[in-house]
Amino acid sequence: MSCVHYRFQSRLTYDSLQFEGLNITVGELKRQIMRRERLKFCQLKISKAQTDEEYTDDDALIPKNTSVIIRRVPAAGLKSSNRRFVGHQAGPSAKSSQTGDSSLLSLEQLLKTENLAEAKASEEDKLKAVMYQSSLCYYSSRAAALLRLSASGGAQGFPAASCWRWTTQTERES
Repeated sequence: MSCVHYRFQSRLTYDSLQFEGLNITVGELKRQIMRRERLKFCQLKISKAQTDEEYTDDDALIPKNTSVIIRRVPAAGLKSSNRRFVGHQAGPSAKSSQTGDSSLLSLEQLLKTENLAEAKASEEDKLKAVMYQSSLCYYSSRAAALLRLSASGGAQGFPAASCWRWTTQTERES
């Protein structure tokens, strides 16, 4: 049995892949590594560990007992998923509800709508309405009014947690 030693660029240790014969093609090595590592939706770039020379042809032969370095790259046509969450940014859906587009329902109207699936509104506003309506049964009428106010953006200066603490304290006192 012959083998090729490979490691991903992010790993420290080498793994071995056994095969029959004196050589293995780059394409066959890629298929076996993807199957063994359970990789999907990516392409592999293989280069020699000693010289850092990249194998570009899938029909190129890699001799037995060779050490290679594997790099994962997104598949052609797929976007990279390296996204960072920065914070809440007003997207186009929030702008459309504020600019006065008459065909879309406002968030205030959505909070009172029963069938949100067929309502004409932006997805962001629909999600806010769903979150509001699903949590409505857990709060008193006063807390629900504060929740509705914060969902529609009316209480922008107050964090929601302090509103809830204030509401629950005043309800306990009365």
